[in-house]
Amino acid sequence: MLGSVRISKPAKTAMQSGRANTTRWLLEFDPAEAQEADPLMGWAGSHDTNRQLKLWFDTKEEAVAYAARESLAYRIEEPNERIVKPKSYADNFAFNRIR
Repeated sequence: MLGSVRISKPAKTAMQSGRANTTRWLLEFDPAEAQEADPLMGWAGSHDTNRQLKLWFDTKEEAVAYAARESLAYRIEEPNERIVKPKSYADNFAFNRIR
């Protein structure tokens, strides 16, 4: 067994207004060892290169099939669905608006 992975659908970041990277599924390896500080520079690092690897898939089934094919223990984190409340600009000036 090589390691364990997490399969998730990332949420949009606070720095973007669109949802461009929220349609694909991401497979990330869990850290195999803790990070340690470099004695000279103080940078955090480790010898685990799988931590840097991110694989993108179009569907959840493709990500699960890849993890099963590579004998990786996986866990799936389902995304929270966005709730859209329909509003219009005219609602800001309605007489029955709660102030």
